[in-house]
Amino acid sequence: MAKAIDDTGRTAAADSGVSAQAGGRDWRKSMSDNVAYALLVYTGLQIFVTVGALKEGTSTILPYLALVVLVAAIIPACRAFEARWKYRSDADAADPALAGEFRRDQLFLWVLAIGLPFLLTGLFKAFLAVG
Repeated sequence: MAKAIDDTGRTAAADSGVSAQAGGRDWRKSMSDNVAYALLVYTGLQIFVTVGALKEGTSTILPYLALVVLVAAIIPACRAFEARWKYRSDADAADPALAGEFRRDQLFLWVLAIGLPFLLTGLFKAFLAVG
């Protein structure tokens, strides 16, 4: 199989995130993409859901500071998901046997990205109701 080499000396397969040896999906790139999109979704949900709850609650700047902390706190968790896949070998990166493990991590990542903003806002509202 001939490989197309660009002027930088890299193969086209390396640029596309697909392993040249297997021609299949690159789990490393897929997880990296999932992490990036999950961070965007989490941040958007966290802002809109929390801002809605803040309108009902307090008028201090403390909840907005908490919002910044919560958005910053998710980054290490997402990096852990990415790191788990980032350093795999080229052979592992395209191994179809890892599909189940990838799906499990992908599902957990998205449950966190979508569920955590609602959980945190619920806890915040409960705290305001008690306090």
